[in-house]
Amino acid sequence: MIPSMGLLNTLAVLQSWVSEHQLQGMSESSIGWIFSTYGFFLYFCGAQIEFYHFLLSFGVLGGISASLLFYPSVSAISHWFSLRRSLATGISFTAGGLGGVAYPLIILYLAPKIGFPWSIRIIALISAITCALACVLLKKRLPPNKAKGGAIDLRALGDPKYAIVTLAVFLVEFAVFIPYTYISSYAIASGMGFQAAYRLNALLNTGAIPGRVLPGYFADRFGVFNVMLITAFACTAFIFALWLPIGSNEAGITGFTVLYGFWSGSAIALTPVCIGKVCRTEDYGKRTGTTFFIASFGVLTGIPIAGAVLQSGGYRGLIVLAGAAYAAAVMAFAWAGRLIEAKLR
Repeated sequence: MIPSMGLLNTLAVLQSWVSEHQLQGMSESSIGWIFSTYGFFLYFCGAQIEFYHFLLSFGVLGGISASLLFYPSVSAISHWFSLRRSLATGISFTAGGLGGVAYPLIILYLAPKIGFPWSIRIIALISAITCALACVLLKKRLPPNKAKGGAIDLRALGDPKYAIVTLAVFLVEFAVFIPYTYISSYAIASGMGFQAAYRLNALLNTGAIPGRVLPGYFADRFGVFNVMLITAFACTAFIFALWLPIGSNEAGITGFTVLYGFWSGSAIALTPVCIGKVCRTEDYGKRTGTTFFIASFGVLTGIPIAGAVLQSGGYRGLIVLAGAAYAAAVMAFAWAGRLIEAKLR
């Protein structure tokens, strides 16, 4: 989880860095495709100086590699946990927060001294070590389910409960990475210094670490859809009530970043648990793969669309887009929760 989700949580620093250095002068929408492609291939599959170098190495190869790490890790948790699955999943996803704290700081403090390429090589070494440990420690309990075809089963969308959960995941994945990606560039545009703006990415992920554990703890007691509904509503409220009117207030930007990091943690940590509520354990890997295959298109398009909105409507338009997508996710999770409650009755 540290290599795959850690890099995903470092998008704000990477986006700001390449926008100001290697890809200076290129449109935000075009640069957004690099980082949305990484997220797309992460979910879909389940030394650089040119645009296509970044797109192919980080976006395509990095995203595919992260996907091959992400899905076995998430699916293995469901083999070993049932009653405490939300908490266990949340704990495992804190690794992404840890990586999201460490990786931006490596780029922030080492890139000016040893160069951006060597900073990325250090991140690659950390990723190699953690991947080696994962290969030793990661175990599964159940045999692969080969009875019903491949890893993507679009026919499962015929189940209304599963279809609505998939829609909710699509919307929340579309929304959640817009602030993750653009918070540092927003801070720079608002007058913050480069180092302070880059540190926001680390602060966001610092908030996300408890934001992935505590919602899991409460989800096991009060229901995962109830917790998702509350946290998604909180993110919507913070985007519209805090980020939108905040302007260039540095303390306000920092406060929003930490709060959003905490409350958005469940959007990443608990979505697999939501899927598990509408399928059997032996189908969990296949259903998760199908849902995130569809959600990958939300990740792929969300960041470039936000970049295009930024070019035409400024950051105000980008913030409204993120808030509107989160509001739609709130409605979808509420709908899914009602369908599941009706079934239990």
